[in-house]
Amino acid sequence: MTGMLSTGSSALLAFQRALGTISHNVANSTTEGYSRQRVDMAARAGTPQAGGGYIGQGVDVARLQRLADGLVFGRQIDSSGEVGRLASLSSMATRVDSLFSDGSTGLSQPFNAFFNASRGVAADPTSTTARSALLAAAQALTTRWNSLDTQLSTIEAETNASLTGKIGDANQLMREIADLNKAIAASGPSATPDMLDARDLRVGKLANLTGASVIKADDGSLNVFTLGGQPLVLGAKASTLTTLQDPYQPDRMQLGLDTGNGTPVRLADSNVSGSLGGLLEFRGRVLDPARNELGRLATVFATEFNAAQRAGVDYNGDVGADLFTFSPPRIAGNAANTGSAAFQTGIADAGALKGQDLTLRFDGSSWTAQRSDGAPVAMTGSGTAADPFVVEGVSLVMSGSAAAGDRFALRPTADAAGSLKLAFNDPAKIAAASAMTSTSDLGNLGNARVASTSVTNASAFAGFNGASIEFLDSTQYTVDGAGPFTWTPGSPISDPDGAWSITLAGTPSPGDGFTLGRTPARSSSNANALVFSGLDTAGTLNGGTVSLTVGLSELVAKAGVEARHASLGLEAQQAIDAQVTAERESVSGVNLDEEATNLMKYQQAYQAAAQVLKTADTLFQTLLVSVSR
Repeated sequence: MTGMLSTGSSALLAFQRALGTISHNVANSTTEGYSRQRVDMAARAGTPQAGGGYIGQGVDVARLQRLADGLVFGRQIDSSGEVGRLASLSSMATRVDSLFSDGSTGLSQPFNAFFNASRGVAADPTSTTARSALLAAAQALTTRWNSLDTQLSTIEAETNASLTGKIGDANQLMREIADLNKAIAASGPSATPDMLDARDLRVGKLANLTGASVIKADDGSLNVFTLGGQPLVLGAKASTLTTLQDPYQPDRMQLGLDTGNGTPVRLADSNVSGSLGGLLEFRGRVLDPARNELGRLATVFATEFNAAQRAGVDYNGDVGADLFTFSPPRIAGNAANTGSAAFQTGIADAGALKGQDLTLRFDGSSWTAQRSDGAPVAMTGSGTAADPFVVEGVSLVMSGSAAAGDRFALRPTADAAGSLKLAFNDPAKIAAASAMTSTSDLGNLGNARVASTSVTNASAFAGFNGASIEFLDSTQYTVDGAGPFTWTPGSPISDPDGAWSITLAGTPSPGDGFTLGRTPARSSSNANALVFSGLDTAGTLNGGTVSLTVGLSELVAKAGVEARHASLGLEAQQAIDAQVTAERESVSGVNLDEEATNLMKYQQAYQAAAQVLKTADTLFQTLLVSVSR
């Protein structure tokens, strides 16, 4: 009878525990990160009886099991980091794509309007209206270039702000994980499933922010690392993410990690995933190249148009002046430099510009240049005013002296788009006319003619009043009797004083001559206007192989491709993440139908156990009554 009471009591308590666990599951069926719990029961060992045999002693709750799969959890961590990275990358890249491709914010419309206005001047070079329209179109184009650069600067500022906010969130999660690790390690095998769920949830959220790899320690703690192996959480100790100042750009943030052992170390962009990694990847792979390329287009456009202006004369008969101004290439020394070297930069060859950021290093005896990916770049010259350093189209004149180990960051085109401005607003200063008039001698026997003229030195050209060129034979000529000078077909004929140059089409014969004169004011010549109105389709980029129009199209296309690739990657990863989530739900999720079934089962079992106790009590009371008689 006593055994019956004990057995019934054990069943009652076990089923009560099971009903409590089911209630807990139902209550947390929508709780984020909750893992379903289950009571596992085990029969008590029976006791031997006189005469042989055993009688069971009831049931015990063997354990409260948390239904979770460690392998699925690991896949969730990996997937969460990738979703976070691609979501940030896709969101920001789409903004850049929209900025370039939208007609109201992109370059295409004002760019085409400017060259249409240029062709209007070529069609009627004496028209003040056409010249004014060209200046208005130039102002609209520079304003659009400025606006695009401002928008990209705003996106960069928002990227920095987002980095700061996400770093704060990540630090909070790391501290909470460390605290939970401490509590779980102290609890040992008695750590509650809800505490483990809380830690796993925070690890998943941290992975979404930073990417993570997780290693379980012997005491039950989870050690969390970045993808590059830097410790975020070690047992009960949490590191701290922080921002570091870029040694070349004080206004730019880099990601650092303070492990509490001294100075924070910089985390390489490639060693971080999640939302933070996506922002860093966006900045390095999408934003900076887009801004540099935008600046390269602005630099080449302004440089080539200014050169065309200087090659002709304006409506007043003066040598053409630059229409556009822009900032020279930016160069900044590393904060750790110990030398006094400084550089004055300029554009040596616009067609050779690549637009990519470069790092210059001095090893104590020579300078080298390399791109951000470590690829070396040719660097010529000695750095003097007479022989400047030249690297990818940029000239650098050095002052002061460099110390071994000094480094400089060169951003050839980063500031050009934002600084592009008009240098004048006088329509008469548009240099539509060719610099000189030319006349072929009547006795010329060859078919050569003057194809183009150009001013090469405005100061020297100021005193130019005319010149005579005579060919002694098919390869030698004189200028006003000076010479002879060697000529090869296709090469320019230059003034000995460097004031002007001309190019010939055709082949001259010995004795052929040409007379040059200065183009007068109010000329109706459109020779120079034809040159600058065709710059949109002329080969000016990449060493003269790509036109500005094609370069602009490639800029828009590249932004679109980056945004599309990021979007497709995000869609694919979200599908993978959904599969992993579904797999977790199949193991750890609460199924209300199943819980309802279990609730009924254990309710009936509890009632049956209570009936066992009631029967035992009745038998005991009967026994007492019998004995009392």
